Amino acid sequence: MTYAITQTCCSDATCVAVCPVNCIHPTPEERDFAGTEMLYIDPKACIDCGACADACPVDAIFPADTLTGPRKAYVDINAAYYADAEPTEVAEDSPNFHRWGAPVFERTLPADFRPLRVAVVGTGPAGMYAAEDLLLHTGARVTLIDRLPVAGGLVRYGVAPDHPATKKVGDTFARLHDHPRVRMLLGLRVGEDLSVDELAAHHDAVVYAVGASGDRRLGVDGEDLPGSVSATAFVAWYNAHPDVAPDAVDLSAERVVVVGNGNVALDVARILVSDPDDLAGTDIADHALKALRGSRVREVVLLGRRGPEDAACTRPELLALTRLPGVDVVVDDHDPRTAAAIDAAGPHDKAALLRDATRARVDWSAPPPAGRRRIVLRFHSAPLEVVGDEDRGVRAVRVTGAAGGTSLPAGLLLRAIGYRGVPVPGLPFDEATGTVPHEEGRVVGRPGAYVVGWIKRGPSGGIGANRSCAAQTVGTLLADAVADALPAPTGSEKEFRRLARRRNRHVVDARGLASIDRAERALGSGDGRPRAKLATVPELVAAARRRRIRG
Repeated sequence: MTYAITQTCCSDATCVAVCPVNCIHPTPEERDFAGTEMLYIDPKACIDCGACADACPVDAIFPADTLTGPRKAYVDINAAYYADAEPTEVAEDSPNFHRWGAPVFERTLPADFRPLRVAVVGTGPAGMYAAEDLLLHTGARVTLIDRLPVAGGLVRYGVAPDHPATKKVGDTFARLHDHPRVRMLLGLRVGEDLSVDELAAHHDAVVYAVGASGDRRLGVDGEDLPGSVSATAFVAWYNAHPDVAPDAVDLSAERVVVVGNGNVALDVARILVSDPDDLAGTDIADHALKALRGSRVREVVLLGRRGPEDAACTRPELLALTRLPGVDVVVDDHDPRTAAAIDAAGPHDKAALLRDATRARVDWSAPPPAGRRRIVLRFHSAPLEVVGDEDRGVRAVRVTGAAGGTSLPAGLLLRAIGYRGVPVPGLPFDEATGTVPHEEGRVVGRPGAYVVGWIKRGPSGGIGANRSCAAQTVGTLLADAVADALPAPTGSEKEFRRLARRRNRHVVDARGLASIDRAERALGSGDGRPRAKLATVPELVAAARRRRIRG
């Protein structure tokens, strides 16, 4: 018997580190580490020790003979990786490529530099991997800062609720929250409550892990009509993000058009057509679950500018989409190139996963068929115009096609064409890439300032990609410490905490975060849910101030 890695793989390579026979690839030392969609176990080399399954932070690894249903396909997917003669390589200038390894600099002892105080701005995966490296490799004191009064970032607010295993990586990060050398200041907004200069004045170094909270634009007429929503906002809506109001999404239309076919586009399509009863046992926002129970959506159309061979999603996510219970997947046969690409696809090509899907020339003048819900994949098609008005909102989306423009009647448009970083006041910003200019993580022109994650490399790579990204940035930071190139802080740690609380009296610390966690778990337990998320800042702050009553 061998083990197999499944869909929820986060690629953080914890499994690679514990494997005694080096049967998991690509490893972080291999150039194609950043180019594959997940990690794979070699069935011929695996010795069935189970060390990888025990170490996996997202429960993605199982004995192959226990996999059933859609997950059984991952046995062949793992084996197929090793059938390829040459692994896929990624150029070293790829934004998601970093060589793996411990931080490299001339001397490696903490005594080689003064004790460090480091602030990490952002508590998502990128920030927490950076904090973990600092705590493991140095004696640094770390201040964790987040603009929201709760930690988690992408894990809490970006992972789809029907992927609970992926969210388990948050448990690994949560172990650092009460580390003796960690202080938490949540709900503190850098650039609003205090400046970049004030933050730098109280720390030897500041690592910015603020992600990419903006979204890319379509650049077509009607894009800003009511009913045209970014996928960024939609994901935040169903994940109870305080920035998005509970009534921000209207699901009264029968057809929804999603522009894009990356993993985020597949996430939102899957949530829209899933049985609400299946989502009721997750941590989906209460308001989203209520809206989905009353939803009239019966069809979701995914628009892809290119063909199925170039779909932006990963093979595991596409495979899962084609196996949704009670949902039909249809490939719109409007362009002969689509069928040709599917028929010509090799067994390991992404397009081959659509070989069993229904192909049909969809009549867009007719309403979605009654009965089962369906997802329509329309390739070689891009939006030309969003049709509607300010009073009634979106009514149709005019798109390209082989026969010219086609109008798709729809009442909701979701733009899922990518995230984009937003400027941090006081830091340089590259408008073209939506990132902070840097040299191996060191912010250009700001000694002592560093970046990690999507604000560093752009919105590419999943949770695990941030581990190698953080290793590079922390390595750069420690090299600067050894070279005595970090500016010495002028304010003390205590002075900084006082400053933070003067600027924002609702700042949440580790004890407050634990109170929020208890409150959400208690709210969800009555309905058999892992938690019921508090969806507003006042609710989160109020929960943080409650203390456990001892009786």
